Amino acid sequence: MKKPYYLLLTLLFLLLQVAPLLAQDAAVTVSGIVQTDTGEPLPGATVFVKGTFIGSSTDREGRFQLRADFSEPPVVLSVSFVGYETREVSLPQPDNAVQVTLKVNATLTSEVIASASRVQEGILQAPVTVEKLNTQQVERIPTADLQVGLNHYKGIDVNSSSLLMNSLSTRGFNSAKSERLIQLTDYFDTQSPSLNVNTGNLTGLPELDVESIEIIHGPASALYGANAFNGVLLLNSKDPFVTEGLSVRVRGGQRSFFDGQVRYAQKLGEKFAFKVVGSYLTADDWLASNYAATSTLVERRNNAEGSSLGYDAVNRYGELGGFTFTNNPQDPSYSTTPATLRGKTVFMPGFTEQDLIGGDDKAKSVKIHPSLSYLLTSSVKLTAGFNYSRGTASYQSSSRYRFKDFGTNQFHGEIKGNRWFLRGQSVQDFGAQSYDLSFLGSFIQTSSTNNANRPTETYASRFYETYVGTFRATGSLERAQTAANATQLLPGDPRFQQLRSQIISDATPGRGARLNPSSLLNEGNAQYNLPLAEGTDLIVGAAYRKFRLGSNGNLFADDDARIQNREMGGYAQLTQKLLDERLKLAVAGRVDAFKNFDAAFSPRASVVYSAGASKQHNFRASYGRAFRSPTQFDQYIRLDVGQVLLLGNVDNGFQGYSLTNAAGQPFGAPGAALTSFEYTAEALKLERLSTYEAGYKGSLGEKLALDVNYYQSYYNDFIGAQRFIGNRDGSRPTATQLTQELTRPQQNPAGTPFQERTSQTRILQAWTNARQEVRTRGAAVGASYSVAQPLTLTANYSLNVLDKSNLPEGFQSFFNTPKHKYNVGANGLVNSRLSYAVNYRWAQGHLYELPFAVGELADYSSVDAYVGYTIPQFYTTLQAGGSNLLDATNTQVYGGPNIGRLVFVGVQVDIK
Repeated sequence: MKKPYYLLLTLLFLLLQVAPLLAQDAAVTVSGIVQTDTGEPLPGATVFVKGTFIGSSTDREGRFQLRADFSEPPVVLSVSFVGYETREVSLPQPDNAVQVTLKVNATLTSEVIASASRVQEGILQAPVTVEKLNTQQVERIPTADLQVGLNHYKGIDVNSSSLLMNSLSTRGFNSAKSERLIQLTDYFDTQSPSLNVNTGNLTGLPELDVESIEIIHGPASALYGANAFNGVLLLNSKDPFVTEGLSVRVRGGQRSFFDGQVRYAQKLGEKFAFKVVGSYLTADDWLASNYAATSTLVERRNNAEGSSLGYDAVNRYGELGGFTFTNNPQDPSYSTTPATLRGKTVFMPGFTEQDLIGGDDKAKSVKIHPSLSYLLTSSVKLTAGFNYSRGTASYQSSSRYRFKDFGTNQFHGEIKGNRWFLRGQSVQDFGAQSYDLSFLGSFIQTSSTNNANRPTETYASRFYETYVGTFRATGSLERAQTAANATQLLPGDPRFQQLRSQIISDATPGRGARLNPSSLLNEGNAQYNLPLAEGTDLIVGAAYRKFRLGSNGNLFADDDARIQNREMGGYAQLTQKLLDERLKLAVAGRVDAFKNFDAAFSPRASVVYSAGASKQHNFRASYGRAFRSPTQFDQYIRLDVGQVLLLGNVDNGFQGYSLTNAAGQPFGAPGAALTSFEYTAEALKLERLSTYEAGYKGSLGEKLALDVNYYQSYYNDFIGAQRFIGNRDGSRPTATQLTQELTRPQQNPAGTPFQERTSQTRILQAWTNARQEVRTRGAAVGASYSVAQPLTLTANYSLNVLDKSNLPEGFQSFFNTPKHKYNVGANGLVNSRLSYAVNYRWAQGHLYELPFAVGELADYSSVDAYVGYTIPQFYTTLQAGGSNLLDATNTQVYGGPNIGRLVFVGVQVDIK
């Protein structure tokens, strides 16, 4: 881990030594004022010397000052401000009285983006569906986590596992771990190398340093690699050369919410600039409390909710099967066991999430991001930085997890010119005191303290003893359940607290609940933009990444050494503009190579036609093909969650028996031949996606902006989780092994101890490729209408449909997406001091599938609002806001918490 640090520091040192030889300073001062067409100053407008990295921003009087090189005049200044048309000013000679007037662009159609094509272009001419949020829009997001507020925009779903653990998705296949969308900060991947999860903004940027956010919808593998499958989220930070000064924000509110952020940026002469950004957030976390019966897809032995035998509930942990009533005619107790109870399992009560988390119920985020920038020349900039991120939140996937002080260390560096860049980073994640709630509950139940029997044994014995004494006489099981429940440890019992602390601090597989990930990701990428002719451009690029996975056998099969995995790729894009730049044609392609899979080719072709006198009507069509590399979990996981053993699938695949046959009969059904249940899970391949998209983006007059798109997607070799009965080594079980598995765990009347799950044959879950093509389609429309500067109305609607016509019975697609959803809202600047935003979101209920829980979500909605009042003479903005103000049903992940109301007030100080 030390080598990347040394390389980065050495590179910085060498560049600083040669920098004086690369450029001679012939710059002189240019200054002026930026104002509106009504003569009002525009504080915060950006002014750049075109073609360079030299820039500045205006102060609260709208004034700016920078240095420019006039050795080859003219010098062109590019001046821009959110909500106004960008203007270029040509200066034939130095001028210290430059006056720039910007015209209002209420529809925000003059925005510039760089994510869609990896080169700068107007947002109207983007070849695919893309959203952009500017600094003002980010400031008005009222949610505790920045990314949650992105669900106000069309086609975007946010899945919240807790207050700070949020996952973004576009175009379906939502998940609490966002595995089909990549998340970048300044084009650096921020995922956890161990878990392959993008942890919302837990490891992203503090809002004070966010310059803009761009979201690409749909496949982007042709330019971003195999995991940019259903989209890209890009957070761009503020440049310390442009945005100087001190900003401080403090907010507080319900649920003991406190959010403090600080950003300080300063230029040191004309060449150096640095910034330091820090944030601290804490609040009472949202905890899950769904006590419905767990689906039999997850716990096949489960009883109905409220059963006198007990049942496994979604958000209770440790409801181990104390024993199973015999279903074996050779068992002595078979004849005295009522037929209705044969084969039924008795479940312990277990513990709630609050019981197990105890005092760890605070959500917390700590981020410190220092960076240093240096201008080697006016058009070549070096940046090096370090991101320290730690957080506490709950996460959901194969289980519910409590990430306590979980985080990453990220070292990154970039050298960038006008047409090229070189980037590299090294990321290491840390599990700290994180733990698995299912393991914690189960191991409390199966542990013995003070030389006493295990709770499971005591529970089973008491239930059976009381059952023998009362059920056969009364036919009632309630007394047996009550007597057995009284034997379970209570959270207030000192023995419970002792066991809890002991198990959380123990990372030993099979004994402790502590997660112990400590993996590394090293990557580098480069790009060059080569103009071939007038209107013709070619970009070429390459990337390499290497994973070194570590968990000490806790999550992966890495008992002896780190697991090493690698990916590499190269790409190119050719763009041609025709018909006075009204027609833009582009083709792109990327080849990726993998350690565990065959090489893959990702093409994209697009056409954009701009109509109208000012090219305000833009019609686009594209075809894109993407490849998704299975996550590191899919490839290498080895995790026993009690009911099922999760195994990676990159070796030789598995032979086993499915849990249902083609007729939908359950395993072991009378008359169903064993061979009809034979199942094969071949080793994983890359998932492939082809998407056709058409859309329109433009402005209808000066007040109405419209964005419409329709897509059809075809997934082949679709990666999904499949459960089956098989052997750990991949071989097919014998009939004897099947019998043993189907009757385990079992405790006979004599009280034989609970059997540990160490058998060769298990209920296995492995990720494999579906033989069927999975098809989806959808559409989205977004509109904004500027009634006047104080009032802009917004609305959007999204449709996402999964075609189930060709999918087999019981196939888990993990689509997890509402068919219909919409937003309506309003925002505006009432005067130069008062701003506001309000939004209502509604989403239709739908099936939600994760390895941890499967069930139906109800319709969910949220009303969010923000208001800010600026006092210029004190450099201060007073803020107030809230999310889910009506405290409506807002559960976005089945088995996750309801995200209720959170209201705050705050103050922000900006001193330039």
